[in-house]
Amino acid sequence: MNAAIRIAAVQMISAPEVAPNLAAAARLIAAAADRGAQLVALPEYFPIIGGSDADRLAVREPDGAGPLQDFLADQAARHGIWLVGGSIPLMPPTAHAPDKLLNSCLVYDPQGRRVARYDKIHLFGFRKGDEHYDEAETIEAGPPTPITFEALGLRIGLGICYDLRFPELFRAKGAVDLIVLPAAFTDTTGRAHWELLLRARAVENQCYVLAAAQGGLHPTGRMTHGNSMIVDPWGEVLARLDKGEGAIAAELAPARIAEVRQSLPALKHRKL
Repeated sequence: MNAAIRIAAVQMISAPEVAPNLAAAARLIAAAADRGAQLVALPEYFPIIGGSDADRLAVREPDGAGPLQDFLADQAARHGIWLVGGSIPLMPPTAHAPDKLLNSCLVYDPQGRRVARYDKIHLFGFRKGDEHYDEAETIEAGPPTPITFEALGLRIGLGICYDLRFPELFRAKGAVDLIVLPAAFTDTTGRAHWELLLRARAVENQCYVLAAAQGGLHPTGRMTHGNSMIVDPWGEVLARLDKGEGAIAAELAPARIAEVRQSLPALKHRKL
């Protein structure tokens, strides 16, 4: 695990209609792959940012079958990349939640085979003036199980958006080389905390962080924070895209991880 690995984050401003979002995602994945990216991450809810919860419920898929999952598998295989598929709405496995969905991040290898699935654990709730969110109304939380996978000689951990605020999730995974975090942070909370939290997770875990965000004014009127970022194990921001559609890329250097952990062996010093 010595050669540098090129990683990329796709930023979108997804709309309520699935087809144009898939077209935009395909174009941006191709652009990242053309720049040499070996691992590409999409943002949370890349296929749809609807005007209501019903919009997401309408495009739920059963696990293992559906056009959104087919799209991700095809894109990974077409470009020969590891693809972290942001998140898509999946149906809960039981009938007790007919009006809910799972917010699921799926990972595909360069042959288009699914290798990991993470269902968002922490559900966002926020109220300030007229702005309010309560994901628990329509999302069923996933099991509190940290998810990691192996790719490109790296151990990679997954989280989604609000998970970023819960450092114990990422510590519970054990030492990882890279955290991938798809997100659709609100602009209100993002301006205050997004960069701070991303850099903190990188520093305390002495790993790279790849954050792929929704970023801009959506057709529904919602404003997401954007600022997709790649952060190194010392907390340095290697690449950033403020607002707007696009893709950013940077080199992940395994030697940099080893250097930081050797010079400041904080992970070995942990007592709890």
